[in-house]
Amino acid sequence: MAVTNTYSAIPAAAGSTVRVYLELVKMRLSLLVAFSSGFGYTLGAANFSWPVFALLFLGGFLVSGASITFNQILEKDLDKLMKRTENRPLPTNRIGVKEARRFALVMGLLGFALLAVATNWLTVVLSVLSFVLYSFVYTPLKRVGPVAVFVGAIPGALPPLLGWVAATGAISLEALVIFALQFIWQFPHFWAIAWVADDDYKKAGFKLLPSGGGKNLHTAFQIMIYTLVLIPLGILPAKFGITGINSALVVTVVGVLFFAQTFYLMKQTLTGETNTRKAALSIMFGSFLYLPIVQIAFLLDKL
Repeated sequence: MAVTNTYSAIPAAAGSTVRVYLELVKMRLSLLVAFSSGFGYTLGAANFSWPVFALLFLGGFLVSGASITFNQILEKDLDKLMKRTENRPLPTNRIGVKEARRFALVMGLLGFALLAVATNWLTVVLSVLSFVLYSFVYTPLKRVGPVAVFVGAIPGALPPLLGWVAATGAISLEALVIFALQFIWQFPHFWAIAWVADDDYKKAGFKLLPSGGGKNLHTAFQIMIYTLVLIPLGILPAKFGITGINSALVVTVVGVLFFAQTFYLMKQTLTGETNTRKAALSIMFGSFLYLPIVQIAFLLDKL
């Protein structure tokens, strides 16, 4: 019986270890980064290559996972202070810092190697820049002030640009258009999350909301303005011939609906409501839906 129990514990322990590593890389976020890279490649590729697409997707996933893991290593002690992060692998000691660092280094190096083999030097340089900005600049700046959101939006918007550069070898005006769309999207996205998680963030000293970190009319107005800017930006890919009129119509409708979600938060802050969480949540979930719908619409129009 003892032998049976010993052997039956092995797969259980292995499964637990795998789950820890999957938590470290934040599967959904890393897959979204990889998808965005593939999205940019598909839009930019004159001669689409499945092997290049696959290696780009995998390389982007690995570099993203490495960045996110380093972020958690640096914020281990801060994560213990927040309810939303206290159960992550490092704060709960389900994995040690050395093991997590080794895992992140292997992932990062392998990711860069795959990108070097499949794409070009400019793609690799941009992926290194993204990795450094997210892991070692954005992460410490979160306790300095809202400038962290601006810095974090750069690596957050680089995946589609990376994909385009992987396909074309150059940073063109078209590449900057799809970069700009994802760059601007991140401001209402980040600020809505920061609004919802404000009490938790304060425990760790994070200062991500604009206007002095307040959940106030000025912050709500900035969320509205950045969301409004997404509407004309969504039309530019059609204007520059990247996609067609069909996706422009879809993206405009989605952009207007996303923009309309900001009215509720504005109304609540104007009337002095104290419980604005529901309004901020609607913007947050709207941001989650906006980006994949837009990217899928562009891809379908391109294909």
